[in-house]
Amino acid sequence: MEYKISDKLAALKPSAIREIFKSLTDPTIISFAAGNPNPLSFPVEAISELSADIFAKSAPVALQYGMTEGYIPLRQAVAERMRDRFGIGRSFDTTIITTGGQQGIELTCKALCNEGDAVICENPSFIGALNAFRSNGARTVGVPLNDDGIDVEKLEAVLKSEKRAKILYLIPTFHNPAGITSTLENRQKVYALAKEYGIVILEDNPYGELRFAGTDVPTYKSFDEDGIVVYCSSFSKILSSGMRVGFVCGPEALVSKMIVAKQVEDVHTNLFFQMLCHRYMTEYDLDGHIAGIRDLYRSKCNRMLAALDRELPSCIKYTRPEGGLFLWCTLPDGQDSAPFVKAALAQKVAVVPGSAFNCDENAPSDSFRLNYSMPSDEDIDRGVAILGKLAKEMF
Repeated sequence: MEYKISDKLAALKPSAIREIFKSLTDPTIISFAAGNPNPLSFPVEAISELSADIFAKSAPVALQYGMTEGYIPLRQAVAERMRDRFGIGRSFDTTIITTGGQQGIELTCKALCNEGDAVICENPSFIGALNAFRSNGARTVGVPLNDDGIDVEKLEAVLKSEKRAKILYLIPTFHNPAGITSTLENRQKVYALAKEYGIVILEDNPYGELRFAGTDVPTYKSFDEDGIVVYCSSFSKILSSGMRVGFVCGPEALVSKMIVAKQVEDVHTNLFFQMLCHRYMTEYDLDGHIAGIRDLYRSKCNRMLAALDRELPSCIKYTRPEGGLFLWCTLPDGQDSAPFVKAALAQKVAVVPGSAFNCDENAPSDSFRLNYSMPSDEDIDRGVAILGKLAKEMF
């Protein structure tokens, strides 16, 4: 039979990154395309010990239904850590546990946006968030991203003209895909605009604890005195991506509606993994574990930057991240990166075309994204050498 797909999903394209993954079953391909944490960052021994103990002593709880808002001890531990270490959370806020940070993004849109409303995003932006907004019938409106963060002047122009804007979605720290971190001055100006125009800031911060250089910048949520920021993060990059445990801190009046939406979506986040996260937070050295991940990614990033400095022609520019998992390369003269990405894959090196991250799905991009967390040191050297040779031939 012919299936009549809903308007919300009919035009929705699959993630280009997930499509690229399908080609990575070929073991000869060097992949700079993934966004995965390195398996060396997983505390396997501790997780094994905790899992055995949970099943030995608390199996009836771990295998049962739970509260939609999340496992109470984990909610409390997360809220305390956010408050004590990062100054996040006010009297009007509440914290809930989500099925990965992705669900927090989707629930925020579902709670705030009607069909045809606009979500303003940095351009480029995270493809998972863009598709979450589109699947809820929202329009994604892009504002250019500069070295210091979103372009404030152009953001204000969009806020003035876009009468149906409901959310300002930002990845201010170790941006995916661009790898940059917005400055405090930029954040303060953006916050003031959001307050003036009555729009909610959705702050996505899955990489914030992965700083391996430079100085921390306060989150938007840490100076939110007006209840206009919803803060999303997760355990995916600091404990395990496969557990799918995230969290949201936001104004209770808004989060209460997100809870209702979550009840419909998945009833509650996996309770066993919530218990495991709580036990690891309270019984092991989480900060020490994160410090080890930072060391790992510092080495990986420095290796890739050294290879890029050595191999790429000077006409290709690239960001120099202070944390996170990604860096962003830009071709000269606004050239479309698609042919270069295709040629690289033909030579067994996978990168992600910048067009995958555009708010306008049909717009070309002169950039591509590289990931340094997953490839081995040898693959970084070999893969970048291939990219460099190809770039010199094409540009």
